Amino acid sequence: MNDLNELKQYVVVHAEAQGMAPQHYRALLDRIRNDEDGAPDSWTAQWSAAGDELAASGKLLDASRHYAMARFPYVDGPARQKAQDACVAAFDRWRQAVGGIERLDVELPEGTVRCWAAGLSKDHPQPLLVIMGGIVSLKEQWAPVLAQGAQLGVAAVVAELPGVGENTLPYTAESRKLISQILDAVADRADTSHSYALTMSFSGHLSLGAAVTDRRIRGIVTTGAPVRGFFTDPEWQRSVPRITVDTLAQLTGVKSEDVFDHIRDWALTDEELSALRIPVAYAASKRDEIIPRSDVKLLRRKVRKLRLIENDDVHGSPAHVAEVRLWTVWSVLRMRGAPAAKRAVIGYTMLAARLKRKRRLSGAKQ
Repeated sequence: MNDLNELKQYVVVHAEAQGMAPQHYRALLDRIRNDEDGAPDSWTAQWSAAGDELAASGKLLDASRHYAMARFPYVDGPARQKAQDACVAAFDRWRQAVGGIERLDVELPEGTVRCWAAGLSKDHPQPLLVIMGGIVSLKEQWAPVLAQGAQLGVAAVVAELPGVGENTLPYTAESRKLISQILDAVADRADTSHSYALTMSFSGHLSLGAAVTDRRIRGIVTTGAPVRGFFTDPEWQRSVPRITVDTLAQLTGVKSEDVFDHIRDWALTDEELSALRIPVAYAASKRDEIIPRSDVKLLRRKVRKLRLIENDDVHGSPAHVAEVRLWTVWSVLRMRGAPAAKRAVIGYTMLAARLKRKRRLSGAKQ
């Protein structure tokens, strides 16, 4: 059973990223009284009920988003497993109706990586964008980015971290190989020699590690990715939220109290970071309670082509979701060498989102 206050705190950035209106998700959160599997006023029951209503009215993508929140942060029993299955099923029905998105299963010796893809073509291979969320994010949450692939001039594959959602691979120190394995799987239908990684949080750690040796990766865009201090600093680790530690325990198959000993060797070295010759765009939160400031400082010192933005916010920058989302798209366009006019459109939209946020905050203070 998860801590209910932490669930309500850390789901906000995901709800915002899914385009849910604050008044909607706050009212839903107010109805939740516990995290007991199967209880009618529980976390999973309330989110799932909202998903059921949306699915019944034909709003399949919105339904999928609510089911994703119902299984948050990870599957720990029948109720969350049912929500996970409902999320995938609703998304599958939606993508078949809209067209352009295909199922991609990458079969590996350690397990299966089930993905969604768009724009893959043997006749007209395009540069590849690999998209992946963190330790609590399902691939279905990234539908809008798949839809934007054509605008970015890329084919796109959305996957999950090992152990998350439908990815049956174990989450280990070797998981950085996953990015390269996905490139291998679609090499006949995409120009994988020009690949880019839009990898959030812990998947950003994977892509940074992968890019050290895989020269096909030409750029990385990430937010709040752990680099070293998260893995090695015992003092910092004592303050990491329980929900993060428990989720890592679930994915790695160790006890919560053993997590940090287990992942200590996953830290990126000075040599690895200095070996990166590609552009890295990193969005950091100044008050991040999960990723230590030392990791951001390390990137500043060691990554040659780092473009860093910092928001005065907590992990995931929930108050800056719209701006960060636009910034990630702008960063991919910049790495791709897109025309300045195309980047400018995104830039102006980012500015509008920033001004809108400031007006909202100003109004709230009056």
